[in-house]
Amino acid sequence: MSYFNVRVYGLLINKKEEVLVSDEEEYGFRFSKFPGGGLEFGEGLIDGLKREFMEECNAEIDVVSHFYTTDFFEKSSFNDSQVISVYYLVKEKAPLQLAFKTKIFDFDSKGEVLQAFRWVAVKDLDINEITFKTDKTVVTLLKATVHSPI
Repeated sequence: MSYFNVRVYGLLINKKEEVLVSDEEEYGFRFSKFPGGGLEFGEGLIDGLKREFMEECNAEIDVVSHFYTTDFFEKSSFNDSQVISVYYLVKEKAPLQLAFKTKIFDFDSKGEVLQAFRWVAVKDLDINEITFKTDKTVVTLLKATVHSPI
């Protein structure tokens, strides 16, 4: 059975033009993405994004504006669903209280599900260090947006 998997992500960019990246490992599969995740049934996109930021970052956010929605086919890396991802520019309501890392996959613990966060300068974002197809598209758009002349 095929179905749609709606996901929502936040692009949190600080004053130094760095974006928050989440490095994760689930059951041996490592990936780097933007904070966010799957929408739960009965939940709107904004509410889902706010819930995801609370779960992942223990942080309250405000949604600033829509940035991008998947406009091509992407099959999930984890099941037979078609992924539709929606990205928003967000800002934190208070400074994040996370242990930020400087190296990719620098986890503090061991286990089946691991997560670590890094600030990465948008201009230095490496499309090859971002795992999923839609996120790679967002990296390209983000680099063009943040560094385009006004």
